[in-house]
Amino acid sequence: MQKTLVLARREIGGYFFSPMAYVVGAMFLAACAGIFFWGLPILNIPKIFAPGSEASLRSLFEAIAHLMIVVIPLLTMRQLSEEYRGGTIEVLVTAPVTDAQVILGKFLGVMGYYVVLLATTLVFFALMLAYGEPDLGVVAMGYIGMLLLGAAFTAVGIFTSTITPYQLLAALLSIAILGGFVLLMHALMIFAPDPLNHLAAKLNAMTYFRDFARGVLDTRGVLYFLSAAALFLFLSVKSLESRRWR
Repeated sequence: MQKTLVLARREIGGYFFSPMAYVVGAMFLAACAGIFFWGLPILNIPKIFAPGSEASLRSLFEAIAHLMIVVIPLLTMRQLSEEYRGGTIEVLVTAPVTDAQVILGKFLGVMGYYVVLLATTLVFFALMLAYGEPDLGVVAMGYIGMLLLGAAFTAVGIFTSTITPYQLLAALLSIAILGGFVLLMHALMIFAPDPLNHLAAKLNAMTYFRDFARGVLDTRGVLYFLSAAALFLFLSVKSLESRRWR
């Protein structure tokens, strides 16, 4: 575990020296501010900070969950792809660490930066608290949901970065997978016949995340996100292991 944490600290430190991380963070915060003050009509989300509006961050959480389809792949695309391109993967796989420790270290590093990214949204909670009376339990559950969703999405991003040396391709593959689990499943829920629409509802990440955004702790959602994270981390380890035989 100590070696995993060393790798995780290395990854977190790398983010704070990476211009891309600051660009992604600034774009994310700007998008959140736009949603908070002006809404997001394409997702039917009204502006949250407005006279007479409900003192709730539920709409913001749901919008952020959709933003993560793009944001997290941009954060994870360099994890293993950069190692492949730079040739440092050979050093990494011959170091006294297991493939599982490498993957878990990368995962925890991204999650560390992701937590910092989420922490920046507390400014919107502070504004809501200053001008309204939001339900603290709902807000706490929303952030728990964001952490679980972030873990699953990050695992997908780590996996795609293990299968290609090209960062942009890794990001696009990750966006495609995450978009499938959110946008495609949502479309199938609406337009597909029975029983395909019911299956799509069970596979749709937003089906479970909306419960957290409403302040409801559903064990099915916890199991869904943790299982997805475990599955894609396992696939990442196997993908990295296959490099030893190439």
